[in-house]
Amino acid sequence: MPVNMTQKRARKAQRRKQVVAEKRRAEAIESSLPARIRRAADAPIQHCYLSDTLFDFGMGMLVLARGATPYHLSFSVFLLDTFSLGIKDVMFNTIEGQAFERYLAVMDDDGSVMVAVDPSYARKLLRELAAWSESIGFAPHRDFATVERLFGDVSADASDAVFRFGHDGKPLYIAGPGDTPAVVRRRIERLQENPGDVGIETAA
Repeated sequence: MPVNMTQKRARKAQRRKQVVAEKRRAEAIESSLPARIRRAADAPIQHCYLSDTLFDFGMGMLVLARGATPYHLSFSVFLLDTFSLGIKDVMFNTIEGQAFERYLAVMDDDGSVMVAVDPSYARKLLRELAAWSESIGFAPHRDFATVERLFGDVSADASDAVFRFGHDGKPLYIAGPGDTPAVVRRRIERLQENPGDVGIETAA
């Protein structure tokens, strides 16, 4: 009998551990980036902005914000390079409405202005830029596919915009201040391996 009771207690303790482990896994899934994006994508779109100098300078930001009200938002930011690197970085966060306005004001400090664009235009831009940059050797940021789902049921096909990437028809790699010589060399080599039918320019 004592042995049987010990076995029962051991099995009960094991079940408790399994329940706790499953609960922790469920909590981790619910707090993961894909789950947060999925929940946020159910809210109405409140803002969609793009740097007005994106195609002039080749660099800019795209911002999409959703929320049940304008006062508490979930938003994504995409750092874009339309000259070569494509979707360089992505970010997702939640923010209060007034803080979001201040965030946009900081983006305007670089000489560009954040202008409102149609979400279908924005989604088409992201998808076509990601495809183009990948065709010349630069895959989009690893979280791009996940964060891009914030667009929800917005259809890229609803936009008839036509985009031209590169500079004067050619990929142009502009090394950033944080790019090490090794990174610069690796990116130039990648472009040289996949030039297609156009030439390659580089600028430091």
